[in-house]
Amino acid sequence: MFRQIEGSRAVAEAVALSRPEVICAYPISPQTHIVEGLGELVKSGALSPCEFLNVESEFAAMSVAIGSSAAGARTYTATASQGLLFMAEAVYNAAGLGLPIVMTVANRAIGAPINIWNDHSDSMSQRDCGWVQLFAETNQEALDLHIQAFKLGEELSLPVMVCMDGFVLTHAVERVNLPAQAEVDAFLPRYEPRQVLDPRDPVSIGAMVGPEAFMEVKYLAHARQLQALERIPQIAGEFAERFGRSSGGLVRGYRLGDAETVVIALGSVLGTIKDTVDELRDAGLRIGVLGIQSFRPFPLAAVREALQGAKRVLVLERSFSVGMGGVVSNDVRMALSGLPLKGYTVIAGLGGRAITKASLHRLLREAVADALPPLSFLDLDWRIVNRQLEREAQQRKSGPIAENLLRDVGAIASKVH
Repeated sequence: MFRQIEGSRAVAEAVALSRPEVICAYPISPQTHIVEGLGELVKSGALSPCEFLNVESEFAAMSVAIGSSAAGARTYTATASQGLLFMAEAVYNAAGLGLPIVMTVANRAIGAPINIWNDHSDSMSQRDCGWVQLFAETNQEALDLHIQAFKLGEELSLPVMVCMDGFVLTHAVERVNLPAQAEVDAFLPRYEPRQVLDPRDPVSIGAMVGPEAFMEVKYLAHARQLQALERIPQIAGEFAERFGRSSGGLVRGYRLGDAETVVIALGSVLGTIKDTVDELRDAGLRIGVLGIQSFRPFPLAAVREALQGAKRVLVLERSFSVGMGGVVSNDVRMALSGLPLKGYTVIAGLGGRAITKASLHRLLREAVADALPPLSFLDLDWRIVNRQLEREAQQRKSGPIAENLLRDVGAIASKVH
């Protein structure tokens, strides 16, 4: 059934259709509308049986999720930005225990300085925690990925993050196709946990493990991720066959057939990139796009295969490893080891800065001409950066950086001397 609704509500409806038994929630923008929607569905009785728990922090939300999943309940939560960092210890525990919790991450920048807008720095910060990370390009894909996430996580006993761009998707109202409950029930079987806490059959979960077995435990977590690498495209295929649309998978190519230059990105920016590539194609430039849907596990073989015919690759990143550069680029570089491609990393859209078609036109023409440095920053204002560097070189007490830059751009009043 087609409905014109907010992205957050679409996700809430998809989660409800997946019949969770426990939802633990702590509000943090921009994921709040998702759990508010689920709270309304539980309160009205539309989602039943389900226990909705308001907790006192994000750490508590993941702790409750661990307990309910270990007790055999299909479990869901959501978070963003600093909320994900606050629950980080429990996030690692959920993965180490092999609990198939599904969590929406409404991607948002991490401070300082404080910023509530979209980039991918929050989920990227947890890329090694052991969770599957699936990225949605559209609200339809975000809806579909949640249903697939429960199936994947419960088959392999792995927790799954579904990452969707905060505000860009969560607060956008657009047309989505919501499946019927009977369709989801036929696709997603009843939860049968691999391990469960049962007073009739007591066991210990989360025991201390010393050097004699810790590495083996970690390897088995890696082995489950490798299983997910095979199962993710299979589940996406099963979903497409049943629901009549393609969502998810490992990667998705666009106009790659004869592409000499390929742009790699994750999330909602792919739509803008595709529109720009269409226009540049009309101008005779052979450019394609590769969207990565599964960031963890990372699809090394799929990326390598998709780029076999290219001459250069540009990775557009909405996150930044300070002191190093790109995050996704490192994984792409591993996938392309030995291939004679030129590679460029472009950091873009941090803290919600717009990535415009005009900027992408300029950037991609420079890439085609091999006129880019290995690492660049799209639309970075070098004027205010250099002014701050000069300020710091001239005086020890140069003041707080963020406030200085805001004054330089006129966002706050200048200091009175």
